[in-house]
Amino acid sequence: MTFNAIKQAIYGLYLTNSFGLRLRKVKDPMEIKRLRLGYSEAQLKTLNITVNIENEEKLPKEGKFLVLINHRSIIDPPLTEVALKKTNIFGPWISKKELYNSFFFGLFVRNGGSILLDREKSEMSGFFADIKAAVKREESIFIFPEGTRNKTGKELSSFKEGARIIALKNRLPILPLYIKTNANDVLGKALADKNLKQEVTIVVGDLIDYKDKTNLELNYRRAFDLAEEE
Repeated sequence: MTFNAIKQAIYGLYLTNSFGLRLRKVKDPMEIKRLRLGYSEAQLKTLNITVNIENEEKLPKEGKFLVLINHRSIIDPPLTEVALKKTNIFGPWISKKELYNSFFFGLFVRNGGSILLDREKSEMSGFFADIKAAVKREESIFIFPEGTRNKTGKELSSFKEGARIIALKNRLPILPLYIKTNANDVLGKALADKNLKQEVTIVVGDLIDYKDKTNLELNYRRAFDLAEEE
């Protein structure tokens, strides 16, 4: 690990915990959005990473959606928050138990607006009840439909079924976002060289109707011209 990577890790820990403490005292959704954005911008600024948005005209300014994002890097949530900066789209992230209990991210995840997904639980009623409550508050739901980070080397790994179920149960239009740049490679370069300026491109796709019976992964692949798996 380089000296710069160590410095970035220490600063990242400071940011997640300081913003996590501030978020613990906040209830207003738009203030939570503002703080999440503030954290995201600070984290990306120190890494010298900027966000470019393709098809920004397709991005709704407000409304509630199931926001789908592909997942290759731990900086994908900050990248998404920055991409939605000029909108009022806000809501909880679906987060794994490992993040809730993480020394590095736990405080921020628990207080920043998230819904715990515990795959070890046999009963999922509480999980879906939390989602329903968020939608009733007119909030969106943010999810990585691949379920975990894609480490396969492919553009996209297989979707879990949960995203489609969430959309159907809550009648949420689906807003697909595709992080076109391999953000994990970008992060690695940023940690190796603090002076390297990099840009990550996020593409906005057309809204997908929750009633659309086409396989959700297939719809997502077609939206961004990704190769369809045989």
